[in-house]
Amino acid sequence: MPLFPSDNWWNQDVSAAPVDSGSANYIAFINNGGTRRLHPDFGGSASAGSTDIYGMPYAVVDGSQPKQPVTFQYWDESDGVNRATGQGVPFYPIPEQAITQAHWIEGGAPGNVDQRDQGDRHLLIIDCANQYLYELYNVYYDAAAAKWYAGSGAFFDMNTNNRRPDTWTSADAAGLAIFPGLVRYDEAWNAALTDIGHAFRVTVRATNGYVYPASHRAGTTAGALPMGARLRLKSSVAGLDPALRSTDPNVQKIFRAMQKYGLIVADNGSDLFITGTFDVRWNNDILNPAFSTLKASDFEVVQLGWSPPLTSPALAAVSAAPSAVVGGSAATGTVTLSSPAPAGGALIALSSASAAVSVPAGVSVAAGTSSATFVIATSAVAVSTLTTIAATYRGVTRTTTFTVTRALSTALGSITLASASVPAGASFGGSVTLSAPAPGGGAAVTLSSSNPALVSLPATVLVAAGATSGTFTATAASRKRGSATITATYAGVTKIATITVRRR
Repeated sequence: MPLFPSDNWWNQDVSAAPVDSGSANYIAFINNGGTRRLHPDFGGSASAGSTDIYGMPYAVVDGSQPKQPVTFQYWDESDGVNRATGQGVPFYPIPEQAITQAHWIEGGAPGNVDQRDQGDRHLLIIDCANQYLYELYNVYYDAAAAKWYAGSGAFFDMNTNNRRPDTWTSADAAGLAIFPGLVRYDEAWNAALTDIGHAFRVTVRATNGYVYPASHRAGTTAGALPMGARLRLKSSVAGLDPALRSTDPNVQKIFRAMQKYGLIVADNGSDLFITGTFDVRWNNDILNPAFSTLKASDFEVVQLGWSPPLTSPALAAVSAAPSAVVGGSAATGTVTLSSPAPAGGALIALSSASAAVSVPAGVSVAAGTSSATFVIATSAVAVSTLTTIAATYRGVTRTTTFTVTRALSTALGSITLASASVPAGASFGGSVTLSAPAPGGGAAVTLSSSNPALVSLPATVLVAAGATSGTFTATAASRKRGSATITATYAGVTKIATITVRRR
């Protein structure tokens, strides 16, 4: 089965990527005054009939597998969580057998054995029907409470190249997926497969920050590699190919992948331990001596944060949401490129065919992203007006239709916040204003936040009968920062305001 798109960072050919200027110093740090050698951190059972295992087991399910809630230690950086309560929701398709049977979880013991203080206890689950990947760190099933616990959990749609949000962990310290970086027996020992096709997961004893494609740090040790750094086996050492130090063709295939795709630093652990799957077919009498022929000095560090040059994108679409608004209210436009924007971004020209609809002259799609939004402003109209919004980039124009309708007798005029920026944990006021006095019984204006975990506010604010405005109070989360859009809606008219939450 495919593991992420062909241009995913795990699958990128880095054989021609530039060497980082600090490569020699990073390798010296790994050597730590000695000579560090590679070690295969995978295999079969520790002994015949043993519960203990080497390597990462994984479960394969289909889309019908029942979803289970998980209670997380780091819930604010995990998937499958109610952001308002911090509690897990039914999300992870964990096989019931993982509770009582051995060899479903890293380390080997079943889920109802609490070994969270003895190892990482990863649980990897692949939904083969939907190409979804679920990964959990430090799991335990409490039979008395009938509940799964974990340190953190992450979901990856393997049909996309979506990264974790910046600063978020995953089931791995670097914020990366684990499964696509494993050495797998069905790849290495498959004679019909000549190229393994992806990088491998590697650990080092200490790290310092993170670089692309990682999203999370787990150390600040001076001189250490960052999470997400990539090591590459040299093509020649003293005039000889280090991939040929093993005579086994399957091991050579693994070493060739290290030359073409490299090793991605994904966690703190033992230096140069390469992670693979748990599989009873592995023969460590072959693997261990073969891996030990490779030393840290046989590797070089690829330029930190490197990714292949982006191909020139084309303008794919422009859209508006909603596609019809009452005159005087706003909508959100979106431009979408066929591929991520190049360095420096992509400036998309915008225009409207009606004086009742205004858009900015252009909107910039940031480098490495494929879409951007802009504000569509409207003015009051006597009759409903159908118009066109156009976007142009590199000679290609895309259009979308947009309708401005006649306002009702009493419409929402504006939403105003007391401040555009507040410190985390602070409360702030806001007000809504109508175009005319509220009718008998008052006017209930609906409120919503684009990021409820960052900014919470009441669901409605009531403008009293005969009044033209009403006030409300919102609260910023105490340990978060970022921006949120506050939306007010009444009688088909929508108004928005933006608030930024900063550190105290």
